[in-house]
Amino acid sequence: MNRTPLIAGNWKMHGARSEAVVLARALTETIGRVSGREVVIAPPFTALDPVGQVIAGSQIRLGAQNVHWEPKGAYTGEISTAMLGEAGCTYVIIGHSERRQLFGEVDETVNRRLHAALRAELVPIVCVGETLAERDADATAAIIERQVASAFPGASSQLVGLASDTTAGRVRILYGGSVKAANIDALMAEPDIDGALVGGASLDPAEFTRIVCYEETQG
Repeated sequence: MNRTPLIAGNWKMHGARSEAVVLARALTETIGRVSGREVVIAPPFTALDPVGQVIAGSQIRLGAQNVHWEPKGAYTGEISTAMLGEAGCTYVIIGHSERRQLFGEVDETVNRRLHAALRAELVPIVCVGETLAERDADATAAIIERQVASAFPGASSQLVGLASDTTAGRVRILYGGSVKAANIDALMAEPDIDGALVGGASLDPAEFTRIVCYEETQG
């Protein structure tokens, strides 16, 4: 089943509001009318509103870098699905490796955030992956399988049999990890990769434009 490729740019904790607006305007000019793929940018929370205004009417969608599972309450430093929706977000990144490694994110909280996003009709970009130590210990497969099973069943090719064809067909597998213009063509030529979650390279308009406009393999 063919799935529309998804390229998402995670701006992390970079850029003041004014810088985010300049970057968003540049991307709107180069990829604002791109077709054949979905494009998402996830600026810092403080820049969601102004960036959303810049990309309004274009093909670029607005995403957030995190979300809490509760609708409101005494959760200092967190943000709710309603707040993200009010800012114009339609996507949200959940369980990024930096959240797991630096802020104690665990599979259980990833699952809670995922379900909150789905209830709010936000499209979740759920991140899974091993640490360097886990890779060195040859634990990659076990770690990823556990993380996927904890977030949602049926997301990978090994688990497709547990889900309906409709569910499996809607799940896109993105590659994340030093995605650049120099390697995007090769990555997107892989049959099991449906897109990319781009970090630092998404802060360079020319680089991110080239990534979004990757060359498709014929055949």
